[in-house]
Amino acid sequence: MAWERESAEFEARRARVLAMGGPDKVARQAALGRLNARERIERLCDAGTFAELGMFAASYRPEMRDRTPADGLVAGFGKVDGREVAISAGDATVLGASNSRVQVVKNHELIKSAEQLGVPMVFLTENGGGRLPDVMGADGMAGLGRNVGYRRYRQVPWVSAVLGQAFGSGAFQACLSEYVVMRRDAVMAVASTRVATVAVGEKVDAHALGGVDMHLEETGFVDHAADNDDEALERVRAFLSYLPGHAGELPPRAPVPAGAGAVSPLELVPEDRTRVYDMRKVIEAVMDPGSVFPLRERYGRTLVTALARLDGRTVGVIANNPLVKGGAMDAQACEKAVRMLTLCDSFNIPVILLADTPGFLIGEVAERQRVAAKIMNFQQALEFTTVPKLALVLRKSYGQAWLNMGGLHADDVAAWFTAEVGFVDPAVGVSVMHGLTREQDPERWESLRAELARGTSAYDLAAPYYAHRIIDPRDTRAHLARQLEIHERRRSGGLGEHLLRNWPSNC
Repeated sequence: MAWERESAEFEARRARVLAMGGPDKVARQAALGRLNARERIERLCDAGTFAELGMFAASYRPEMRDRTPADGLVAGFGKVDGREVAISAGDATVLGASNSRVQVVKNHELIKSAEQLGVPMVFLTENGGGRLPDVMGADGMAGLGRNVGYRRYRQVPWVSAVLGQAFGSGAFQACLSEYVVMRRDAVMAVASTRVATVAVGEKVDAHALGGVDMHLEETGFVDHAADNDDEALERVRAFLSYLPGHAGELPPRAPVPAGAGAVSPLELVPEDRTRVYDMRKVIEAVMDPGSVFPLRERYGRTLVTALARLDGRTVGVIANNPLVKGGAMDAQACEKAVRMLTLCDSFNIPVILLADTPGFLIGEVAERQRVAAKIMNFQQALEFTTVPKLALVLRKSYGQAWLNMGGLHADDVAAWFTAEVGFVDPAVGVSVMHGLTREQDPERWESLRAELARGTSAYDLAAPYYAHRIIDPRDTRAHLARQLEIHERRRSGGLGEHLLRNWPSNC
């Protein structure tokens, strides 16, 4: 019967698509220790929830259709921990998941659908750049480029897991994403090593070109490294748990684990403000146990940025870390802060700024890194941020850094009773004004330092109402939780104005 013939053909075609690039190429992917595109989606999504789009899509070139099941891209919608997400997964077994017209149309339409439906967009990236010769010539470029758009208003979160080679559009999507996790053996760059070698006329090393360590430490494009696909997918799942589905709703609220507030920050911070300590331990002590999710840990290390939960509410933390360069901020730290503010303002996440800094790093190297412009980008982004901002000075905050860490532009400004605020560290001021070191004349140096230190206490900050309150360090968690509760009761229902929604990514 006709129905039976059609059914048999349907099943045969479906089986060919599910076989991807064929058993040899699927086996080769497994031999590399990598899941294939369909396995990655299966591991990420709740069982039985993935609804595929474009399963029977193929190359626009008739002679290539039998070789391009799903045109190298598995796309659709699935649930992750019960919440809907859109998923785009490059299938490296099909011509290296290289980009061509139909594949790009699928990807573009999926992104548009995610925005219209208000669900996060997840890229499971492994692609080999443009597919030659399909993209050659004016027609090839126009056909490819017509369905590529990079004007992001951050209506929904973008998340990228770079799980193999990621060239061209794969790298571009990662750079536009709010969160990026990358396998340690993956490579992410504008073009492949082969193209780069031909272009520069010398052999290019893949990991020097776009390896994970380079992106973790030098470009800052990657938040976390993962040893394998499962670890990367777990990171994606964890990041999504802090975020709302779209910009028009609040992040999900979680139960508060037992043991919250058991460790006092006072136990972790030395009384002598010249002694270093690890701010990450303070953040862990103040936030809900087990909830701190650091971002860009190996980039701009004088600053800590993290998602966390406080009393079950998602918050974004921006904190100086005295353990690195005494907590003095540099150009990388400014970039890191801007990216965090952009994430928080776009997706209704309150910001907590914890200051303990001698200021910004200065000097020839800093100026060559355009630190003045980076400081102003940071300051502008802070002032554009419209979600609740809570600022707290722990031990010290000097100069422009005090402003950048929320001194005059937070909804609530508080200080520990040990805090000092001023234009410059009084010890530095003595050397600048008098050309005197402690070793030259200890008694006079201390007298001059004490003179410059007048008017820098937390009480001096509170007297003209530049600080809303002074707190006991042991009350830090309770103070921040209460202020969070107060300031989320804004007329907007806690939603920000999203003034940073189209701020350039990775600027």
